[in-house]
Amino acid sequence: MTIRKILIILQLLIFASLAAEVRAGETILTWYGHAAFEIVTPGGKVLMIDPWLNNPMNPAAKDNKDPLASIKKVDYILITHGHFDHIADAVALGRKTSARLVTNFELGKNMAKLLGYPKDQMGFDTLFNIGGEITIADGEVMVAMTPAIHSSGINNPGAGKLQPDIIYGGSPAGFVIRIKDGPTIYDTGDTAYFSDMALIGEQYAPDVALINIGGHFGMEPDMAVRAAVSVKARMAIAHHFGTFPVLTQDPGEFYKGLKEHGIRPIEMSPGSSVRFEGKELAEK
Repeated sequence: MTIRKILIILQLLIFASLAAEVRAGETILTWYGHAAFEIVTPGGKVLMIDPWLNNPMNPAAKDNKDPLASIKKVDYILITHGHFDHIADAVALGRKTSARLVTNFELGKNMAKLLGYPKDQMGFDTLFNIGGEITIADGEVMVAMTPAIHSSGINNPGAGKLQPDIIYGGSPAGFVIRIKDGPTIYDTGDTAYFSDMALIGEQYAPDVALINIGGHFGMEPDMAVRAAVSVKARMAIAHHFGTFPVLTQDPGEFYKGLKEHGIRPIEMSPGSSVRFEGKELAEK
């Protein structure tokens, strides 16, 4: 074999190795329906956001199946606020996977005391408040907690006759999640539109925004488009729709509005995943 052929083979092996590293380093985003998302980072860390996995839109919850059964690993559970459709499966998932809880201080403490989330799976490294930033996943992920105009309360499992059915859940929030060698993701939580969303765009310029469009309890689709524009998102994904009759059922108008403003819509169905190579959506 000539030296030239050996060099060509070595180059091909190097290119194949680099291609494999790029694929292994992808960020994977999965939507489980409603407001539940999973992010797998290039380094293999697993983040779960607002994990109501038993929501009726999740295919893994159909026919009385247990959607938690297939979840083998979660490193961090991020909770935007205390409503049942965002924390319903968080405790069970936390106990199963030993995931650390990322949320506001009051909500974390009350989830531990009233719902049984393991106390040793939260602390000052993961409990913070609006305006703060934390670094998790061995430095691979920065999470910023952003304002949200909404409400937040935990269903009180021990409520007596004269006790409130819903107790304090801290301030509702959104999250900006900046991933090393991956995209910056903004999850609105269940906020209404507010003009200071522009500051989120100035500070973080998210590559993709996960935006509630359901109306009634949050943004109507037209204001959700305005939110995507305000935060300067390059891409956007709708969530928090179709789960209940009172919510927006069809995301079509939202995605149409995004296109009119030059924002790329990423249309996902419950149970589906998209991949990012660096900050860009990986084409199929």
